[in-house]
Amino acid sequence: MLNATEHIQSLLATLPSNPGVYQYYDADNKLIYVGKAKNLKKRVISYFNKDHDNRKTYLLVKQIVEIKYIVVETEWDALLLENTLIKKNQPKYNINLKDDKMYPWIAITREAFPRIFATRKKIPGSADYYGPYASKKMMYTLLDFIKELYPVRSCRLNLTEETIQKGKWDLCLEYHIGNCKAPCEGKQTKEDYGLAIAHIKEIIKGNISIVTKSFVAEMTGYAERMEFEAAQRMKLKLENIQNYQVKSTVVDTSITQADVFSVLNEEKSFYVNYLKVIHGAIINSHTLEFKRKLDETPEDLLALAIVELRNQFNSVCKEIIVPFAVDIPLENLVITVPERGDKKKLLELSEKNVVFYKRDRDLQADLVDPERRTNELMQKMKKDLRMAEEPRRIDGFDNSNIQGHYAVSAMPVFINGKPAKKEYLHFNVKTVEGPDDFATMREIIHRRYKRVLEDKLDMPNLIVIDGGKGQLGAAIESLRELGLMGKVAIIGIAKRLEEIYFPGDPIPMYLDKKSETLRVIQHIRDEAHRFGITHHRNMRSKETFKSELHGIKGIGETTVVELIKVFKSVRGVKEATPAELQEVVGLARTKLITDYFANVNSAPNDDASVV
Repeated sequence: MLNATEHIQSLLATLPSNPGVYQYYDADNKLIYVGKAKNLKKRVISYFNKDHDNRKTYLLVKQIVEIKYIVVETEWDALLLENTLIKKNQPKYNINLKDDKMYPWIAITREAFPRIFATRKKIPGSADYYGPYASKKMMYTLLDFIKELYPVRSCRLNLTEETIQKGKWDLCLEYHIGNCKAPCEGKQTKEDYGLAIAHIKEIIKGNISIVTKSFVAEMTGYAERMEFEAAQRMKLKLENIQNYQVKSTVVDTSITQADVFSVLNEEKSFYVNYLKVIHGAIINSHTLEFKRKLDETPEDLLALAIVELRNQFNSVCKEIIVPFAVDIPLENLVITVPERGDKKKLLELSEKNVVFYKRDRDLQADLVDPERRTNELMQKMKKDLRMAEEPRRIDGFDNSNIQGHYAVSAMPVFINGKPAKKEYLHFNVKTVEGPDDFATMREIIHRRYKRVLEDKLDMPNLIVIDGGKGQLGAAIESLRELGLMGKVAIIGIAKRLEEIYFPGDPIPMYLDKKSETLRVIQHIRDEAHRFGITHHRNMRSKETFKSELHGIKGIGETTVVELIKVFKSVRGVKEATPAELQEVVGLARTKLITDYFANVNSAPNDDASVV
């Protein structure tokens, strides 16, 4: 067993097979890792029974000198206890669950005439608290909406039946502008005020339908009693609440309660977005980022995040919607992995949120420390492409021709993962006849890097060839002739399945489709293709233009250049008026050009020049 001292072996032998939490300690008696297990014995022994590819896991096991455990009744209890111990002790090898933010709550005080306000401090017994709200904007939007429907007091007066009867207070501005019904002066009964508070609590919980039914009943009652102004006020309130429901509902209201979790899984970080949904409306949203410490699986990290987020936001929803199956041992909990319908739409919305969160974090990081992001990308590309050094400068190559004619090659340059367009080059193929892509690649690579050596130009860290094994092999031949093989890294990327080919390796590598490394390589390939096609098109256009104009007797190279600058194409010259031509080339040459095209247009169709 790896690092299994006699003491460790004796502990392993006596471990129970129950659910529980295990704790690893180092030589300084410091807690370095906490984990949960369905079966303590099997889980802990697994750490010592195999070689670990992950270096951090290997280092963790080497440091273990003491193992303690706590047996619990269920897996859910183990999950909760693991979460608590990690947050309390912050062990070195556990992901960081500490959240420094203090999220706000909506408080409804337990007074005779309750007040409603936002707070970050909970005082037990003084109020009922709803939340917390990860989005302050969402919380204050809800509070503003409640204020429109129900004028409740904002003052701190000690309102009791005795103090109200004594008439200690005067009517304030809030009453006169309609924000309060003045219970302090007995203008609003305790029963009426209490009904408003009951409705507010239902709105906060997302139960809009209960409030809507009450409004409809009140409006009908007013109308039957011919109190039409009061009925109109209730109608306006009903319209407000219906508008609010339409704006907040994202799916069918039949989804009464659900917690939605989506993930973004990266090499060093794991992101989880949480949406709390009540009657089809999102009432809370939050995203957590976990920094990976060991080789935790997405399933384990998502389970841990679900426990943390449900605890943090006091959720007791009986259904969770997730992108893949996850083991949450909670009784009566329904775990849904949707494939279609409204629940799938909610999951997709959550996935958008986590992607935007990551994008915003990256943009902020770029603004604060742009070099950090670049360095991370360079390190990742170095690792993914098995390179000895970071690919700070990359040259890309792509060839273009039409049945062997107008053969050209393009070389985009990327520095620190971004296009350096001032460094771009294009090449006209000189020695290859016919459509021979391999020979073209040999020529261009040889010409380019022979000049780099002779003129002592910047040598790339990586060469990217647009093509598979054949094109890569042709480029390698030229590098070998120049003595550069082994001194500069080179790869090929095939278009069909985005395979990455390496020298001497017949089996291609496939990078994750979302990999930043693949994204940069694809960008290089696309730039090579775009730049090459543009040069190819320009060259064909010029050759066609020149062949037409050079056929005119008396028109020389200087005149052709002037015509190219002004009229851009053969069609432009044909359609130009004699006066326009005369301004560019004079009267005599204008006559030569107009006579030529007049003769061409009068010739039989099969002899006509093609534009």
